[in-house]
Amino acid sequence: MKLWSILGNSQQLDGGAMFGNAPRAMWAKWMAPDDANRIPLACRALLASPLAGKTVLFETGIGAFFEPKLRERYGVVEDRHVLLESLRAAGFEHGDIDVVVLSHLHFDHAGGLLAAWSEGRAPELLFPNATFLVGAEQWQRARHPHPRDRASYIPELPQLLEDSGRLEIVEGDRSRTLGDAVRFHYSDGHTPGLMLAEIIGPERVDGQAHGGVVFCADLVPGKPWVHVPITMGYDRNPELLIDEKRAFLEDKFARNVHLFFTHDPAVALAQLVRDDKGRFGTTHETAELQARVLG
Repeated sequence: MKLWSILGNSQQLDGGAMFGNAPRAMWAKWMAPDDANRIPLACRALLASPLAGKTVLFETGIGAFFEPKLRERYGVVEDRHVLLESLRAAGFEHGDIDVVVLSHLHFDHAGGLLAAWSEGRAPELLFPNATFLVGAEQWQRARHPHPRDRASYIPELPQLLEDSGRLEIVEGDRSRTLGDAVRFHYSDGHTPGLMLAEIIGPERVDGQAHGGVVFCADLVPGKPWVHVPITMGYDRNPELLIDEKRAFLEDKFARNVHLFFTHDPAVALAQLVRDDKGRFGTTHETAELQARVLG
């Protein structure tokens, strides 16, 4: 099995929103803001093939489905569908994808499922041959969003996924489609039922899998958020998220599971380290993956 980091459309969002209650004097050292206080963010997907005998894409980024006014409001930089270009550069078309795994259905993680915006055209679902995996709790949230996060969802997307006939609602730590090749972890601090997919590593130690890769989604959006107290203003329950993140990182550190970041503009993959005070950090940071063999 080989891994590719697949860049989608990039964003520029308010740094204060992305770093929650951390002061600007701190977070500006991690990601320098522009004159409008915005920081650059990637919307990066992970491609694995063959995984359980399939070509699997973890998330699709924000895509290019927004009309121009909303594209500007949400800081989407490019007006074309960058994810499709990146897939093509890796040797794949969207029709080659067998499975799309969605950590959650916020537009910056699932918008790439849709074709690029065109005047007068209704939203159109891409990936015609893919099975779409969504966690059960997040599926319910997307269908019945809370007023606090309603704007984070694409109203038409749940029906399009359902109408495709290729939607699998995942309950528990395994899916029918991917079996034992991928283990799912869950977090509720950012959004209910955030589904974190771990590609199971090649080693077994005391009966546990070691050496895999986990798609961190919005639990740990990038390298700075590895620091346990750092959360986002977008998180529904920051205190819960901190507790979930600590347990998540302790488990991945113990099993040498590498972290894949979706929003970090400079780092796609990193290994966890821990100092003598118990604080987590990263090492062996990799900017991009190009047909990298797992392990």
